[in-house]
Order: sequence, then structure tokens, then C-alpha cells
Amino acid sequence: MNSYQISGNIVDILQREIYPATLHIADGHIRQIVRNTNDYPHFILPGFTDAHVHIESSMLIPSEFARLAVVHGTVSTVSDPHEIANVMGVEGVQFMLDNGKKVPFKFNFGAPSCVPATVFETAGATVDVADIDQLLQRDDIKYLAEMMNFPGVLHQDPDVMAKIAAAKKYNKPVDGHAPGLRGEAAQIYIAAGISTDHECFTLEEGKEKLGYGMHVLIREGSAAKNFEALIPLLHDHPEKIMFCSDDKHPDNLVEGHINQLVKRALGHGIDLFKVLRAACVNPVLHYRLDTGLLRENDPADFIIADNLKDFHVLATYINGIKVAENGKTLIQPVDTPAVNNFICQPSAPADFRVASTGTAATVKVMEAMDGQLITNALQATLPVQDGHIACDTQQDVIKLVVVNRYRQAPPAIAFIRGFGLQRGAIASSVAHDSHNIIAAGVDDASICAAINGVIAHQGGISVADQQELQVLPLPVAGLMSNLDGYTIAEQYSRFDQAAKQLGATLASPYMTLSFMALLVIPHLKLSDLGLFDGDKFAFTPLEA
Repeated sequence: MNSYQISGNIVDILQREIYPATLHIADGHIRQIVRNTNDYPHFILPGFTDAHVHIESSMLIPSEFARLAVVHGTVSTVSDPHEIANVMGVEGVQFMLDNGKKVPFKFNFGAPSCVPATVFETAGATVDVADIDQLLQRDDIKYLAEMMNFPGVLHQDPDVMAKIAAAKKYNKPVDGHAPGLRGEAAQIYIAAGISTDHECFTLEEGKEKLGYGMHVLIREGSAAKNFEALIPLLHDHPEKIMFCSDDKHPDNLVEGHINQLVKRALGHGIDLFKVLRAACVNPVLHYRLDTGLLRENDPADFIIADNLKDFHVLATYINGIKVAENGKTLIQPVDTPAVNNFICQPSAPADFRVASTGTAATVKVMEAMDGQLITNALQATLPVQDGHIACDTQQDVIKLVVVNRYRQAPPAIAFIRGFGLQRGAIASSVAHDSHNIIAAGVDDASICAAINGVIAHQGGISVADQQELQVLPLPVAGLMSNLDGYTIAEQYSRFDQAAKQLGATLASPYMTLSFMALLVIPHLKLSDLGLFDGDKFAFTPLEA
């Protein structure tokens, strides 16, 4: 690579200083920073790092995620390939690594620690202790990804502890996932070697975990939004806070990324250098990433911004290569064949009936909440028609269905409140963590049509109103598209609007739907094997 120079106002986050200078760049690195006395209209600062994200949730393969993210000044991510690993195991992790290396972007994948996430669902693969050990030996695997099985840590489960021990053996950090864990239980969990948590949802929980020595990741994704609750932590703990998205749908990624959190944090009156430390520095130091921090001999990973208030990104550089300029990506698309694991036959509307006697039935109902992954556990009395329990849109109680996509099996059926659908159904093969097919709908014909649309394409999201059907295919593991990211973002926006035209009131109905099978988040969820009580960590009957 030819050497070149770039000048501007340098934002030195570690030294808390801004000064005019010229960067001398050669072979992808900053070889020298020479101060001067010039007056520049723009600022040069380290690029942003998303400290915890599942690339798969963008519905884009890594190379396409990168094309969109660099426009907003993101140069690297700490990426948990947990989603594709649940579908395809280590083969899926390898796909993410291979595709990510085809573009100038720093993905920093981890070894997924909980595949399958629980024994109460059917996944497409298993990643065992031997697999984890082999992955962690690799230089391109940076950490042990989120240890969701916190009961396993608390009870010293041998497999869980062996995975943590492997990370320690190779001197790699261990990510946490322990929503609501407090007191002595949190202390035990952290003492086992868990170093981060992105699941804090109250300020008090965040303060407590920081006090025990943990790093807290402030998450603002398409479904889970904890920024407003947790951002005060950054005032007093600037070295222990990072920003992350966790799950980011493609339309939201087009709008912005970590840059949005930087602007919002400044709007809360937080010191500029504290904000930039969370957005740029802390992930690099904690995970020991090969991402530059605007120091001599660092990789030339930086962004140019026109001001330090709204962070309009003029250009993004990674390893000295300009990858975005004036809102346009400069990364070229990568032709990528699909890989998948999908064995499922079409259903019939009768498959989704729930038999009951009498004229009414009292059932357990999960309540979805906007901006949260947790659900409430409620009850509702629903009409029984022709011997089957019916939905009741006046109570906003509709059906939730999960269909096994790895083998033929009867569907699991429950009821849910909070979606607001007045007619039709939506379905998706993105259903954390095992990624079976999940659907929410008002009538069995629409539910069946939506599910069969996903099956016909071996993965995707769909919307159906009786027999009127639309499908957005996701041929890569049933999670991602291998087409242009901006095209997928535009199409996804149309599906989001179509769901809202059916009455959906959630800000992101498909993202929320994808978490309704996530058993490790309380209080009530649905797996392909049945209704699950997240507090008792056991199955529970549908009727109350």
C-alpha cells in the first residue's frame, strides 16, 4: 500500500486532548503523528466498535453488514456467531469467519458457549467442550461468547465450567448474559471469570455488577433498548462501559449504528472523552482487538467527522483503506453461496388448533413488551369455538406458534398479548436461539400460510392475511440473505409496514417475535417443545 498523509484535528481519547496534526500512513498503519498549528474544519478520531452484536440478526451476511456499518463510522465489532452455530454448528462459525475476511472490516468473532442454549428446545447442532477448545486455540477467535447458562455457572455444571476453563487457558475473555442476576448469585457468576454483561435492564443492576468488577455493555438494538436506563453509569464508570447493539435489523442499520449512541450520550451531558472511550477504546482494550486507537504504529482505523456534536461521518478508514465516504460505502459486494440446515414439510391449518371443552378456557398468556426481551406471564379467558380455543383481538390475545425446522414434529402453540394484530399473521425462521419457525397470528389459515411461506423458501420472514402471502427469503442458514444489504433493508422495511398494517403496534414486530422463543429470558416463552416458565426453568401447561 502506498504511503500518504491526512491532516485534521486529532481526537486523542486516551490523553483527553484535541490538537491539529498530520497522520503519516504507510502499509496500513499510522507511522507518525506530527503536530502543527493549522486550523482544520474537521476531526479525526478512532472508529467505533460495537462491543456485542449478532451479525446474523441484521439478516445480512458479514460482508454486507460491513458495507452498511462503515458508513456510520463503525470499523470493528465483537461478534457472537451464536445464531448460525445453533443452526449449523462449527461449520456455521467457519462460514462467518470466511465471509468476514473477504472485506476490509474487523469482525472479531467469539466461540459460541451455549449451543444449544438449553435442553428444552430443538437446535440444529451442538457445540461441545472439545469444539470450544479447538475454536479458542485459533487467533481469529477472540473470546468465549456470552455464557447464557448462568444456572450452569452457579451450580458448577462440568461442561459449562470446562468451557470457561478453556477460555482462561488461552487467555481470552468470557462474555456474560445474566439478566436480573443480583446479590450473591451475581458475585458467584462474576467470580467464575465472567467479565461483561449486556443484559442489565435497570440502573441498580448495572451499578451492582460494576461494583463486583464487571464491565457493563449499554445495549440499544432493534428490540432490546436499555440506553436510557443505563446511560447515567457512564458518568462515574467511563473505563467499564461499552456500547453495543446486540441485534440490529437491516433498516435500523441503514439509519445508524454506534454513532447514534455517541450523539445521544452527548445529549445527556456526558463528557465527550468518556463517551468516546465507551464507543471506541474500551472494547479494543478489553478484548485485545487489532483495532487502531489513533496511536503511532497502530492500524490506520479511523474516521473523519465534520463536528463533535452529531458526528456526521465524512469518511471511514480501515487498515488505511478508505471504506466509506460522504454516506456511501466503498466496500464491494462479495458473491456468496447459501449454506443451510432446513428439513421441514408444509403444515395444514388444522395443525394449529388447540382443543378444549366448554364455552371458554382460561389460558396462560405471555406479554411481549416494546423494547424489552423479558415477557410478563399473564392469564386470559378466551372463547372456545367448535371445541377449539379461539384468539380474542379485543383482549389483544392471539396465537403464538413454534414449528421445528430440523425434523417433522407437531407444532407448539401458546397465546400472546402485546403484538396488536387485528388480522393475519407474521412468521420468521429467525427465532432465538434454536431458530425454529415462529409465528404470531389471529387465525389458523393465516398462521399456516405464513409458516408455509417460510418453509417454501427454506427460511425467511413472511406476512399473510388469509391466503395473501409475502415472503422475504433468508437462504443463508434461514437467518441471512446473501443479496445487497441496502436492498434487503428496503424490503424488510416493507414487511415491517405490512405487519403494522395488520395492526401490529410494536416498534419492531419481527425482532420482538424472534425473541419469544428465547427461554433463557424470563418470564414466559415458547419453544418447539412447549410453553416454558423461565422462572422455574421448566415447561408449564397452557391452560391455567
